[in-house]
Amino acid sequence: MRSKDTFVVIMAGGIGSRFWPFSRTNNPKQFHDVLGVGSSMLQMTVNRFRNICPPENIYVVTNADYRDLVKEQLPHLTQNQILCEPIGRNTAPAIAYASYKISQINPNATLVVAPADHVILKEEAFVQIIQEAVAAAEKEDILLTLGITPSRPDTGYGYIQFIEEGKHLKKVKTFTEKPNLELAQMFLESGDFVWNSGIFIWNVKSILHAFRQYLGEIAEIFEEGLLYLNKPQEEEFINRAYSHCRNISIDYGIMEKADNVFVLLSDFGWSDLGTWNSLYSIGNKDNAGNVIDGDVLLYDTRNCIIKTPQERLVVINGLENFIVAEYDNVLMICPKDEEQRVKDFVADVKSKKGSGYN
Repeated sequence: MRSKDTFVVIMAGGIGSRFWPFSRTNNPKQFHDVLGVGSSMLQMTVNRFRNICPPENIYVVTNADYRDLVKEQLPHLTQNQILCEPIGRNTAPAIAYASYKISQINPNATLVVAPADHVILKEEAFVQIIQEAVAAAEKEDILLTLGITPSRPDTGYGYIQFIEEGKHLKKVKTFTEKPNLELAQMFLESGDFVWNSGIFIWNVKSILHAFRQYLGEIAEIFEEGLLYLNKPQEEEFINRAYSHCRNISIDYGIMEKADNVFVLLSDFGWSDLGTWNSLYSIGNKDNAGNVIDGDVLLYDTRNCIIKTPQERLVVINGLENFIVAEYDNVLMICPKDEEQRVKDFVADVKSKKGSGYN
């Protein structure tokens, strides 16, 4: 059931460089139809909250460069629902901006903060979990995140260790960012670690109190701006404010320090779709284990992910465990187990070929 006191904040400002060459600075992955379903990641994210809150309670935080892309893909949003950052300063300033702005509109608001580029395969289960989380956050002074039961020792995700109490809602003990394989295996075997989904739920009073307590300089900046938020002077204030905000994540700035952090154990077919391997893991595979999006003929090729333009015929022979990705005049061919080098490729291309390819 949709509540007028529930607000959704969608984070859509990232570049997604690990998904290069498909995700580019001028057109990041959240604006692409990555799954080939006819909707971009951003559109799918907004759509899955349609039964959580009224459409006017959905806000998108993005880079000012992407304002027109957001308008084009979400024409029903008003100008006031698109929060444009002049520069990227990680998640803490973005969440502060949205939280202070919404607190002026509804001081009793409960916020759901979600990235724009996640895949949710079980949408009904997702809605139920979100409703359970919102109900808990409405009543309690807690900072809540959704934890995903891990299916493998993945080194690309952050992990949350919880204290065994309650049925689904657990007190958080520790956060660990992207462990090595040995540590990830230990986490999986222990049974008291979950993946950090990066989806947060809290009431606006709780998160503003946490900003004052743990990120006081950011709280001070936005409290000075309360006179300007939701007014014509907002953009001018934000341009000024962001020049004073440090680059810091909400996890490091608040969640790892606060003592009222809880995790709701969840299973709704989640992937953060941060890398080519994450897209491979959820993709439909042919009999040889290949995930294909494009006009492709394969011979003696196994366990590859291939994403190429429909207008180009691609013929591949004799590849195994490779990424083959082409988009906008860039072709990348890379072993799947070396996908962490994609960021190196992007840096090298920028330094050697200029900024037109990244």
